[in-house]
Amino acid sequence: MDPRYQKILNLTRRQCFGRTARGIGTFALASLLNPGLLRAAVEGKPQKWTGISNPPPRAPKARRVIYLTMAGGPSHLETFDYKPTLAKLNGEVIPKSLTDGQPIAQLQGSKELKCLGPQHTFRRWGASGQEITEILPHIGGIADDICIIRSMVTEQINHDPAQTMMNTGTSISGRPSIGSWMNYGLGSENENLPGFVVLTSEGGGQGQPISARQWASGFLPSKFQGVKFQSSGEPVIYVSNPSGVSSECQSEVVKCVKELDRQFDATVDDPEIATRISQYELAFHMQTSVPELTDFSGEPQHILDLYGTKGGDGTFASNCLLARRLAERGVRFIQLYHRGWDHHGGVKAGTKTTAGLVDRASAALVYDLKQRGMLDETLIIWGGEFGRTPMAQGDGRDHHIKGFSIWMAGAGIRGGTTYGATDEFGYNAVENVVDVHDFHATLLHLFGIDHKKLTYRFQGRDFRLTDVKGGVVKAILA
Repeated sequence: MDPRYQKILNLTRRQCFGRTARGIGTFALASLLNPGLLRAAVEGKPQKWTGISNPPPRAPKARRVIYLTMAGGPSHLETFDYKPTLAKLNGEVIPKSLTDGQPIAQLQGSKELKCLGPQHTFRRWGASGQEITEILPHIGGIADDICIIRSMVTEQINHDPAQTMMNTGTSISGRPSIGSWMNYGLGSENENLPGFVVLTSEGGGQGQPISARQWASGFLPSKFQGVKFQSSGEPVIYVSNPSGVSSECQSEVVKCVKELDRQFDATVDDPEIATRISQYELAFHMQTSVPELTDFSGEPQHILDLYGTKGGDGTFASNCLLARRLAERGVRFIQLYHRGWDHHGGVKAGTKTTAGLVDRASAALVYDLKQRGMLDETLIIWGGEFGRTPMAQGDGRDHHIKGFSIWMAGAGIRGGTTYGATDEFGYNAVENVVDVHDFHATLLHLFGIDHKKLTYRFQGRDFRLTDVKGGVVKAILA
C-alpha cells in the first residue's frame, strides 16, 4: 500500500477532526479573500449594496445630502461677508503685506492692486441677525435655519483643480468624489434609482466647464459613480427603449446579458463585471421609475410657485424641485451645479443676475423640506470652489482661496449661526479656519461615520476622503 494512504488510515479520530476543521477554516478564509471562488454556486439576483459602514458606528443625524454647488466661485464679499473697511478703502491700494508672495490667479504680477468695496448692500436677517446681502433676500429669509461658515480655505486657485479639491479632497485626478464615498459607505435606499445623482444648470455669468470626473468613483468600483440627469428632454440618455422594443423584450435581453456576465464573473472575479450586472438591472428599473420621478404634473401650483418654476425647464429652480423628489425617493447624494459665478468683470451686475437665478429655489428647498418633516434628516450645502479677491480686476474680482463663505442647513447643523471670520479686507481667514478636509470630516460625521475609518485599499495604501488631515467642526453642530 502506498505509504501516503497508510498514514491516512492510521489517523486517530481527534486528528481527523482537527485536520478537517483546519481545512474548513482555510476554505472559509479563502472565500472571504476571494468571494469569486464560491460565486459560481450562487444563483439569482446579486445582493443589493447596503454600504460598508451601514449601519454607521454612531447614530447619524443625516440620511441624505443635497449639495448646491455654485460653480465658478461666488464672491463672498457680495454675498455673506460684508467688510466695511474694504468699503471705506474702495479704490485705494491694498496693503502689500497681504498680497506679496501670495497665490493670485490672473492678477499675479500686477504692479498695483486696488481695493474694490462691496458692490451690494448688506442687512441683518431673522431673529439671529445674520448679515447677508440684499441680492439674496430669500436666503436671508431662512437665516435662522442656516449656518454660514465665513472662514473656508482651499489649496487650488483655478476652477477645475479647485472643484476637484472640493469634491474629492485632493487636486489629483482619479480619486473618488464625495458622493461616491457616501454611496460606498452607506449604500442607497432605493433600488430603482442611482444612489448618487448629478444635475446641472447655467446662467448669470461665465459658465466654466465641469468635468465628469467631478462625480466619478475614482478607484472605487464604478457602480458608485454619480449619474448625470439631463436638465431637459430625456432625463437619462440611453435608458428608454428604442422604438419597437417592448419592456418584455428588453427584460429578456437584460436577463440574457446578466447570465452571460455572471458566468464570466464566476471565472475571472472582476468587480467591474458585478457592476455591469447591477447597472443593467438598475437601468431597466429606471425605465419606469425615472418618468414618474420627472413628471411634475402632480405638484401643486403653490409648490411650483415656491420654487419659481413650471418644472422640467432645465433651470436651477427646476433642479431644486427635482432634488426634493429624489430625496423623497431615498437617493443618498444629490449634487446640483449652477454654472455662472465666475465674475472677473462686471461683478456688481453679474452677482445680482446669478443670485436672482438661485436665491428663491435655494431657500424654497430648505422651506419645503422643513414643512415635509425631511429637513432634520437632509443636509443642505451651498457654496463654490473658492471666493473672489478683495482687489479689483477692472470692475470684477479674481479667484481667491485664502478665505470664502459657504452655508449649511438641516440635519445636525446649528441654524442661525455664523462661524469663523476673515480679516477686515476679506482676504485671509483668521478665526476658526475650516479647510476642505475639515468640511468633509464634518459631513461624514453627520452620517455617523468616523472619517478616519472609511477607507479603501488601493495600490497598497488605505485611502480615505480626508486623506491624512481633517477634523470635525463641532461648533456648527446642533
